[in-house]
Parts: sequence; structure tokens; C-alpha cells
Amino acid sequence: MAIARSVADLMTRQVITLNEEDDLVDISENMETLGLRHLPVVDDGVLVGIVSHRDILRVSAGTLEAGAAQRDAIMREHTFAGDIMTRDVVTVRPETTVTQAAQLLLRHKFGCLPVVDEQGKLVGIVTEHDFLRLLVETLEAAGVH
Repeated sequence: MAIARSVADLMTRQVITLNEEDDLVDISENMETLGLRHLPVVDDGVLVGIVSHRDILRVSAGTLEAGAAQRDAIMREHTFAGDIMTRDVVTVRPETTVTQAAQLLLRHKFGCLPVVDEQGKLVGIVTEHDFLRLLVETLEAAGVH
């Protein structure tokens, strides 16, 4: 197998996305069911933000006291992706090298980078997991076990 050289070689192309109107109930269920920690938010395919597991924890932290279950349920139904998402998302293009993308992840302590085309349309996502997979493949190809 050839070693990935660009983000296009490494990224996940079929990305599960959100709309700004998706509520926290649906977001939490999707993340938990699918084992995801980041969900890009799009408007007509164009990236407008990202919701992370940390965003959900931050919003939910205020409802941890005793007797807050009912308030938490109401809050989850009335909190939307557009309310909690990060809007100024650092992105990369498919031709970005894997080294450049990895440096961005490390420098900013990100868990993922959305991949967009020239018009800002989401075309993929690259995550820490993708880089770990690349590391294992590289080590195996070099005969390191």
C-alpha cells in the first residue's frame, strides 16, 4: 500500500453532517450511536461550523446538579447545532500534505480537520484516528513491529 501524501489520500469522504437546526437530542444520539466526536455543520454542502463532543459536554455541564434531569431534557430539545457549534473552523484542502495537516492538529490541539474545496464545500474530514492508522501502516511498511 502506498503511503498517504496528501489529505485526500487519508480523509474520510462520506462524512455525517448536521444542519444548524438539528437539536442536541439528535446530535448526542448520532455521536453516541456512531462513535463520533466531531460533526461538521453544513448549509447546502458548505461548511459553516463544527460540533464536538466537548461542545456538548460544555452545554450539558450546567445540568449536572441533582434534580436537573427534566431541565436537561428540555434544554436538549431547545438547543441547536447553530447555538453551540464552533463557527471559525480551521480547514484544509484535499491537496494539503499530511505533514501540514498533522502540524495543524498538533499546534492547535484539534481532534479533526474538515476538508473543503475552493468553494468551501465539505469534501471530507481527517481525524487523529486517521493519522494513527497512517502511523501504523508506515511502521508496518518499514518493518517496525
